[in-house]
Amino acid sequence: MSAHEVVIVGGGPAGVSTALFLAHHRPALADRIVVLEKERYPREKCCAGGLGERADRTLSAIGVTIDVPSVVVHGISAAFQTGEIALREGRIGRVVRRVEFDRALALAARARGVRIVEGARVTGASLGERGARVESSAGVFDGRVVVGADGVGSVVRRVMGLPFGRLRAQAVEVDTEPVATDRARDLLHFEMRDRSFAGYLWDFPTIVGGRELVCRGAYVLHEGALGAARPAPDAERVLRRRLEALGLDPDRYRRKRFAERGLDRRAAIARPAALLVGEAAGIDPMLGEGIAQAIAYGALAGEYLAEKLDAGDLGFRDWGRRVERSLLGLDLRFRRRVMRAFYGAPRERVERYLLGEPSFLRFGVRHFAGRSQPARDALRAAATGALVAGRIGIERLVASLPPRARSAISVDRVDSVDRVDSVDGAHP
Repeated sequence: MSAHEVVIVGGGPAGVSTALFLAHHRPALADRIVVLEKERYPREKCCAGGLGERADRTLSAIGVTIDVPSVVVHGISAAFQTGEIALREGRIGRVVRRVEFDRALALAARARGVRIVEGARVTGASLGERGARVESSAGVFDGRVVVGADGVGSVVRRVMGLPFGRLRAQAVEVDTEPVATDRARDLLHFEMRDRSFAGYLWDFPTIVGGRELVCRGAYVLHEGALGAARPAPDAERVLRRRLEALGLDPDRYRRKRFAERGLDRRAAIARPAALLVGEAAGIDPMLGEGIAQAIAYGALAGEYLAEKLDAGDLGFRDWGRRVERSLLGLDLRFRRRVMRAFYGAPRERVERYLLGEPSFLRFGVRHFAGRSQPARDALRAAATGALVAGRIGIERLVASLPPRARSAISVDRVDSVDRVDSVDGAHP
């Protein structure tokens, strides 16, 4: 039996970042933090690998640099039924392989004195007045606090008695050779022309064993995420159609499946002596961008735990509120709203807006990079987004009215809305 201040279940970016930031804020606690990882590094992890520059900046703020093979990206491209757009903003991030990234992150934590136990598959846990007890294949670990960083199927979440949640998605990916129609290798490509499902397909440049390949995948939102009546299609079937359209044989490639959970602001993510981070708590349901958000969770949780351990206040009643009010929470809240607007509204109108008002997508690219946003651009993107969302909301309301009431109301179409070219006197 081992006694620690903090027992972290899960050795991915969320769990290890929590340990790193807690050790940064309270160096004296470093050797009393233990991370339990069920596998042994380097271990395979299904993930497209898109890492926004803001994540590297967050780590560099505490002196951590993760140097692994990467493909530098300068922008994004997105293909809709109504057109395609490509935006470049200088270096915005990179594509990494989790098998290499997670191992390097764990080595950085060990260098700071954090204990990481590999091959420690958690089989059970309990919460009591004196803290938490975690049972694993590597032994029993007692701590004042347990942090659930163990992903979508979180054991800690189950022990806390929390539901799985509605904001779920399934994803499947393969690594293939490039094809002639691929976009430039400095772009993250999002394929959104298939409207038979809520979600998207992706093509991200990657490097595997020194070979330049493309990670291709399908991200399919569960029908419960949007209240859809019909079942969501299987992500593997969606990706198969895409590969065949590219002239690739789907059966040639090893398919990797994974699930994702979006943060539901109404659901609890803490109990006395226990809190959740990363996908165990919930990430972005719109795109499922996990790594940067996992590191942001870790940075937030490390500082939060340092404060609470000092104060002896381990009820964690305000952890959900702390997340919600943080920049991470603002980001996730914004993405939830965009998800509902994009997938829940007439897609063609929203797509025309995105193509006609690139400041909205440019705002997202700059956020991915962690780059400061000119106030004029931020206000312009927010104003035009609100304008379109408002029109869509009005159209939904009108559509719900009886026919006689509808006939008495005229609502302009979204595609007739002029773009916002000035905000509070600021002109482009």
